[in-house]
Parts: sequence; structure tokens; C-alpha cells
Amino acid sequence: MTPILDFRKEACVFEIPDSSSRLLHDAAIGISIGASTLSSVTLINKNGSLRVIQADRIAYSGNPAQDILHTLRQKQSLGLPLMITGRKFRDLINLNSIAEPEATEYALQVVLPQTGPSTGIASIGAENFVIYRLTGAGRIISMETRNQCASGTGDFFLQQIKRMNISLAEASEPAPETEIFKVSGRCSVFCKSDCTHALNKGVPKRNVVAGLSLMVAEKVKELLKKADPGQILLVGGVTQNRAVVEYLKQMFPKITIPACATSFEALGAAFYGMLHENNMPPRGISLVKNKNKFSFHQPLPAFAAQVTFSPPITGTAHANGKYILGMDVGSTTTKGVLIAENDMMIVASVYLYTNGNPLKASREVYSGLMQQVPENIRITGFAVTGSGRYITALHAQSEGIINEILAHARAAVHFDKEVDTIIEIGGQDAKYTYLINGVPADYAMNEACSAGTGSFIEEVAHESLNLKVTEIEQVAFKANHPLNFRDQCAALIGSDIRTAMQENYNSADIVAGLTYSICLNYNNRVRGKRQIGKKIFMQGGVCYNKAIPVAMAAITKQQIVVPPH
Repeated sequence: MTPILDFRKEACVFEIPDSSSRLLHDAAIGISIGASTLSSVTLINKNGSLRVIQADRIAYSGNPAQDILHTLRQKQSLGLPLMITGRKFRDLINLNSIAEPEATEYALQVVLPQTGPSTGIASIGAENFVIYRLTGAGRIISMETRNQCASGTGDFFLQQIKRMNISLAEASEPAPETEIFKVSGRCSVFCKSDCTHALNKGVPKRNVVAGLSLMVAEKVKELLKKADPGQILLVGGVTQNRAVVEYLKQMFPKITIPACATSFEALGAAFYGMLHENNMPPRGISLVKNKNKFSFHQPLPAFAAQVTFSPPITGTAHANGKYILGMDVGSTTTKGVLIAENDMMIVASVYLYTNGNPLKASREVYSGLMQQVPENIRITGFAVTGSGRYITALHAQSEGIINEILAHARAAVHFDKEVDTIIEIGGQDAKYTYLINGVPADYAMNEACSAGTGSFIEEVAHESLNLKVTEIEQVAFKANHPLNFRDQCAALIGSDIRTAMQENYNSADIVAGLTYSICLNYNNRVRGKRQIGKKIFMQGGVCYNKAIPVAMAAITKQQIVVPPH
């Protein structure tokens, strides 16, 4: 578990008229179990004032169920009344709990005497946006929630700045309006594409990140328009992003961030605990048996024989030899190879992360290649493909710009002239290509979802399961009951994964289910009803994770070849 924030104690002192006469307890602990974090607040009554003496917010490690149980048992040992809130997981703990809207109302009873009446409250978290309309007394009249797309959520924002290799502190700095690079908020894949293309054109990272923050603010604005945009309270983890808050205040000048904003529902749960009796379970805190909402896929090893992984074919560079340099500057990774002009053998190769800076990545590839060959070789040709191909070619003063469809087709046919179907899953996009006589005749690409891409599985595995990308394959092949997640959308799959983790399914079954979901998304949303030929190549960076080609073989019920390199 990773601590995120410790509040200053003096910032959370509340004066509530006549509250002491209503209290059954002089102290209580409230815990809010969120999608990505757990918040806790210890609230006490001191001389008629309510004081937060401790407020913590932690990010889950690879096992949220155990993290939550550990925290609950730790708090229970303090001997204070304990009340929990949250969305799904609160029903899987044998403790009394209240729903998030009810916890929000109790938190409003605590903060409104300090902030004054509000017409609404916007709760912006890792996975959800919720807008509550309020009466003058702080009672909830109605609520509005955002659509299910991942774009605009706190988690999505963190994923994008991680791809750019910048910290949350750097990303939270507001930028002048003239420097903001606006990005699409319609869908996560469009937003990612906007960010990638901007960086590939040399737009400063700071401007792109400012565009992401503005996009989040505009998502909140869309919801606030449905409520009465008067005096609005802003709560949730996204309130820590100063840029988002600044842009929202420009749109809605009457926005206020109350004390304990990032643990608001936990504050409400603690106040509820002070007002009500709360009987602890006699046998201690434990998980309720999960509801088994998932169906299952077959274990991956059952389909391993359907995939052929071709070994690398390499040669040795010689002094005074002639070589051709090929580059693929992608949204997530940048690759380079040196090929001998006489026999087309690969004599050197480099594979590294783009980190939002294609020119820097390209220079690192040049350097890495040169370290693998003699100094006095001759480079007689240069060509580049990928989303960063234009800026890289411009920097290299080369006209060798090749689109990705032709590059994939040419490479596939080089290794096997009979190949007729190419399944390609890259860091940001996924493509289907059908070849006739070695020439692309049909083509499709993911249009509106990031859930079938390599960066999605890498980000989810790291952030939700605390797994490195190199560990996914080994873990996935250990699964006995891979979970069947939804394939429609990154937000839905991400939500399913969090639910599975909180219901205490093991990591192997979750990871294997994630690999299946990538392939299901590809088949349903990229290939669709297009034909599959007799010789299928699967290409792209995801093939370094052997579990994904095996899952693709299981779903397509076809023999698949992963070509060299």
C-alpha cells in the first residue's frame, strides 16, 4: 500500500451547531473504499468542535482485497466505532456500511457550516464523475454521472502522464491559455492519438498535459451544466490537480474545495459513525463470499501448440559493409534495425520506449545501433514508419517515409510469401490487414477504443496489479480459470478488473482474463466479420508477451505464426 497524502490536522476543524447533543460517540473512523484508493478519516469531538485527527489516503498494491482487510483490521484495533462506504466492495465486507450518496450528505453536514450553502457537489475520482444537486439544507435532490468512457477520469490522466514520463506534480501546473494544446475528450483512444501526434510534431509536453487537464475540466463542465451551476463544492482525488481546479474555476467562479476534499465520503462515514450505534462482527472483519459474477475462459496452455514463435534471424556486421537503417517510431515504443544490403540479414537492433519524445528516442536508437557494429560501416539507405515517422524523417533529412500498413505487409511477405492475414496490435492502435499476392487488399483499424492495445494491458497490469510488463506472460500462463471480462471499452474492462480484485480473485486468473479481453476486443471491434486467411501472422509489440498470441489462437481457433523480430 502506498500512502498518497496526509492532511494538515489544523485544516480540518469544524464547528457544527448543536452537534454535541446528537452524538452517541465522541470519536469514530470512516473509511471510503474507492476504485483505486482507500481513504480513512478519524473524527473526534473536542469541546464541541469536530476535529480530524488523522486522514490517510493510500493507493492499492497488487492485492486490493488484502490491502483493505489489513487497513480495516488495523483501524478496528483502535477500539473506535468504524463505518465504511464505497460503491461495490462495501457489500463484500461483513461490516455495517452506508452508500456513497448518504456518506456525502453526512459530510455536507460537517462542512457546510464553514463553506456556506451550495447548490451542488462534484465528486471527481479515479473511475467516476458524479454531480449531486442539493437543497439549501444540503440534502441530495438528484445525481448525474458521466458516461462509461475512460477518457477524462483520474486514472486515465495518470496513465497519460506516465507515458510522457512526467510526475503528477509537474502535470498539475496550469499553463497559459495560449500554450494549451487541446485534445479530444470524446474517447480515450482519440485523446491518446491527439497526445501522441502532438508530441511527435514537437509540441512541448507541458502544453499537451495542460490540454489533458483542460479536457478533464470540460468533462466536469458537461455534467455541471445539467445541474444548477451556482455555488459548487468540488471533492475527490482529482482536486489535487491544480490545473484542473484552475480551469474549472475559470468556468465556474463559485467553485469551493472544502477541507478533507480527497477523503470527503470517509469524513461523512466517520460523522455517521459518531451519530449511530455500530456493532462490530463478533468473529472479526472478513470478506463475504464473492458473488461469482464472471464466467471463465479455458486455461491458456491448452492452446499453446496453436502458435509458432519464429526465432530471430540475425547476421554479423562487417567493416566497410553496406547497411540499410529502418525505424519504427511509435506512440509507445521506438524500434530500429540495421539490415545488410547484400543478404537482408539484421545485424543490429534496438527497442526502447518513446516516452513522448520521438526525436530523443530516435537519437537513442541511432546510438544503440552504432554500439553494436564496427565504426567504419556505410549506411546506404534509411526509411521510417510509425506515428512519429514525419518528424523523424525531417530530422534525418530523409524522404524514406513508409506507412505502417505497407511496412507490416512488406516485412511479413519477406519472411513468408504465403501469408495472407496480418493481426497487428501495437502500443496505441490495432490493425487488420488482408493480403492478396503479398499486396494489402483490405484493412481495418481500431477507431474508438483503447482496450485492444498494448499500452492498455501494460498500464492496467502496472497500476492495478503492480506487475511489470515483462511479468504478464508468466503470470497469465499460471491461470486455471481466466476471467471473462467485457471487451467493449477500456473503462468497462478496467472496472471489471477492479471488481475482480476486490472480490479476491487471484492475480493469475485476472491477468489471463486481461490477455483474453485484448484479443476479444480486437476480434469484435477491429477485424469484425472480415475474413481470416490460411496463413496468419501476428505482429506488434504485444507479441513479446506470448500469452496474447496464444489467447488470440484460442479465440480465432486458428494456427498463428509470430514471425521473427
